[in-house]
Amino acid sequence: MLLGLAYQGFVEGLHDHLAAHGFAKLGPAYGYVVRAVAAEPRMTQRRLAARLAITEQGAGQIVDDMVRRRFVTRLRDPDDARARLLELGPRGRELLRVARAYHAAYEQRLASALGADHVDAMRRVLEHVVATSADDTAQGRLRAT
Repeated sequence: MLLGLAYQGFVEGLHDHLAAHGFAKLGPAYGYVVRAVAAEPRMTQRRLAARLAITEQGAGQIVDDMVRRRFVTRLRDPDDARARLLELGPRGRELLRVARAYHAAYEQRLASALGADHVDAMRRVLEHVVATSADDTAQGRLRAT
């Protein structure tokens, strides 16, 4: 419960920060998509669907919206004419930059309030929880819902 409440508080603060920087109306999966596309250079819509644990059609709807809003672009895959690679667009790169700045500032506030050793210990605990999860969370699967 405590972990869920902490996450909820973090996300609310992140959304306020993003809104203050011009990112007020983001879809619920935008953050997951931006992170996934940034982390994997040859991300396809099929791979994104698997990472988000949703259907390819659902991923397509999210990507279509994000392409329209310049968060993501589709490029031809030079190795497969049928496939399209996803890449961050200008707004996606800016969203990621602003979100990462919030993450760094949040962690710095925690370190100032609790001490860097406590923040490091909390990171180790969370990394352990992810690494030992019973599903495929440790392999980087994100959940958009």
